[in-house]
Amino acid sequence: MTNALTAAAAGFGTGLSLIVAIGAQNAFVLRQGIRRDAVLAVVGICALSDAVLIALGVGGVGAVVVAYPQALTAVGWVGGAFLLCYGALAARRVFRPQGALRTEGEATGSRRRAVLTCLALTWLNPHVYLDTVFLLGSIAAHRGTLRWTFGLGAALASLCWFAALGFGGRLLGRVLARPSAWRVLDGLVAATMIGIGGMLLGRA
Repeated sequence: MTNALTAAAAGFGTGLSLIVAIGAQNAFVLRQGIRRDAVLAVVGICALSDAVLIALGVGGVGAVVVAYPQALTAVGWVGGAFLLCYGALAARRVFRPQGALRTEGEATGSRRRAVLTCLALTWLNPHVYLDTVFLLGSIAAHRGTLRWTFGLGAALASLCWFAALGFGGRLLGRVLARPSAWRVLDGLVAATMIGIGGMLLGRA
């Protein structure tokens, strides 16, 4: 039970670290939350899409590792190196902030348009496949039989983050409009990513 909780907590922390990076999807969800426009649909699409992509990563990369155990070393090296680079970029943003999360833009105008925009921002973003499918999948593969528990934690992190952005949009909008808030978040992301990257390289 303790190992399962540890794996789920690790998945939650890793997933959250990857999701909170400033991006078009986060800005869109926050904007919808501030305007109270199709919030439930947008949050649901983002969280469900992430859950599907995480499952593909955990199942796909995990299946490769089970079939070819020697692949775990390659996955560890590639995933660890990427995480160290990811963490270094986040650390760089702490000292050279890129700005706050901007929510300006035209209103969506209709629920259908909001849904289509959300789907496009989610599924047409190449970064999402690297983060959720390969990266989370490679980290989960090192959890062995607990990789699905790790994936569940990552999916829960996605749900919590998007729900907070959407339903807490008016409150978070004022906080995330400050570059200093993102410096703190980037610092936490950098520490998490560098720590996990070092762990993967150590096990590879």
